[in-house]
Amino acid sequence: MTVDYDPALIGRVFETTEPVPVSAEQIAAFCSAISETNPIFTDEAAAKAGPFGGIVAPPSFAVTFRNGRHFFEHIPRYGKQGFDAGKDVEFVAPIRPGDAVTLNSHVKEIYEKTGRTGSMVFVIVRSTLTNQKGEVVAHVDHRFMNRP
Repeated sequence: MTVDYDPALIGRVFETTEPVPVSAEQIAAFCSAISETNPIFTDEAAAKAGPFGGIVAPPSFAVTFRNGRHFFEHIPRYGKQGFDAGKDVEFVAPIRPGDAVTLNSHVKEIYEKTGRTGSMVFVIVRSTLTNQKGEVVAHVDHRFMNRP
């Protein structure tokens, strides 16, 4: 089987969210929720002496940002069955209190694979997180599997 799709799908940005402000309180609450105790994330005095010159969010904070309401309307579907097959996150720069994070999403890749249960089509959607300065802070690759 060969997956048939419009190559114009690859790389086309289909969603840009509104900026989401990040506060020190949100970072503290996230650290508390995941039992994070590293002082560069939790202690202002220690963080000022650290590599980033102040409090930053733990890298896993990047996955707290959500795509917009219409995200799933733009993901190509192949067949009637499918599921979220995981996420890969590339951390590029720290997220800081005072940042405003925006997500831009596009179809990164579509490929076919045959497993022990038959054919599968994978769609990778990349969400790029940028701060208010336009700096990339993370890439999140959402992997969706479909059965044709």
